[in-house]
Amino acid sequence: MQLDEFIEGFEEDEAAQRRRLAAEKSYAITDHLEDVERQFEAAVQGDSLFGSTAPEIFVGRSGYPNVSTGLLSPVDTDVAAAGFATSGEWYQEGLGIEDVLQRRTGMVNSTQTASVDSVSAGSGRGGGVHDVWNGFVGVQREVAIADHPVDVEVGLDGTPELDVEFDDVGTPTGPRAHATGADLAENPHVPRPVEKTLSDDDWRAEGAMAYLYRRGFDVYDINTILSAGALGQASERSLVPTRWSITAVDDTVGQYVRGTLRNADTIDKPELWYNEYMGNRYWVVLAPGRWEFELVGMKAPQSVWNPRPETGYYMSSAHEGYEGRTAYVEETAGAYYAARLGVLEHLQERDRQAKCLVLREITDDYWAPVGVWQVREGVRNAFDGEPGTAQSFRETLTAIADQLPVSLGALRRKSELVAGLQSQLSDF
Repeated sequence: MQLDEFIEGFEEDEAAQRRRLAAEKSYAITDHLEDVERQFEAAVQGDSLFGSTAPEIFVGRSGYPNVSTGLLSPVDTDVAAAGFATSGEWYQEGLGIEDVLQRRTGMVNSTQTASVDSVSAGSGRGGGVHDVWNGFVGVQREVAIADHPVDVEVGLDGTPELDVEFDDVGTPTGPRAHATGADLAENPHVPRPVEKTLSDDDWRAEGAMAYLYRRGFDVYDINTILSAGALGQASERSLVPTRWSITAVDDTVGQYVRGTLRNADTIDKPELWYNEYMGNRYWVVLAPGRWEFELVGMKAPQSVWNPRPETGYYMSSAHEGYEGRTAYVEETAGAYYAARLGVLEHLQERDRQAKCLVLREITDDYWAPVGVWQVREGVRNAFDGEPGTAQSFRETLTAIADQLPVSLGALRRKSELVAGLQSQLSDF
């Protein structure tokens, strides 16, 4: 498709873009929390939550190495619990921010405090000393490795705290209650590849993650297993805070996929792909050449976590060359690894490599952070359909200049890849 035809599709549908004010949405979430409180009171019998089905776990990072570790269970026992676990299916279902918050606040986070090393003491499933499968942490691990939501009985101490905790990497969590204990109400089914990674005491976590990914497990599943301390060499297995495990899996799987493309041919001409989701707009520019990647974030003055709204759009960026990165990304944090994975998966499908620039505009429609899963899915799904093609990198950037919230000059000053490609392709 010619680039000018492709750009015409960017015209915003104002009616679709305009949503209710953040305050109105906040009131809707508050009303929903009140419904959750009533459901919780109806579901609790004595000091236990019966008939609870846990599709997901959560491990906090505050107080590390003594962290809050929890089972997430929908309060409404009539709903399909699997739909409450963070997943790429949420994108396919077209969930908006309010939908995500309602699902997450509809789950009680039953928590206990545990040492991250609590999974490496005691008797193991197979008689080893590195895996704990009893007590609250043991139940949590069973939930994490199962291939479907698990019925559990959770003992609770008191009523839940009806607040919502937001994070730029992890998915929001809702009401939190202290758990006195937990028991399985069924025998979970564990997929054979997961059993294989569990039984191999000498398998480093990175290799086990790549193996599970090759066997068809998405990063959402691998993240949960890693967070529960069920991957890695015997001496290294420990609980991993959910925020850290999300980034670790995106990074590790991304490195694996990048390794499969080292000898691949490059694409033939520059391509422009586009997507928008949850108030985020993504322009993905692919150009001929060996692998390079950069994410540039552009946060609107009224969007979440713009540190200097008085100065207009806040720009952040991170870049890697052919050999990848050796240091953690600070400015763009987990969004960098999530976006990179989406690009690499697309290139792997084509058996091609390319230089890639992802421009992410965070508009004021992104009124509450819901985690980097929406970045991952926004980029993954940017490659649906056909791209706009051009003769040069300059032509591509010039074509989208009017769509960007910042000038090309500002982008050039912030982006290493733009400056580098200028000279390499004799652009500008």
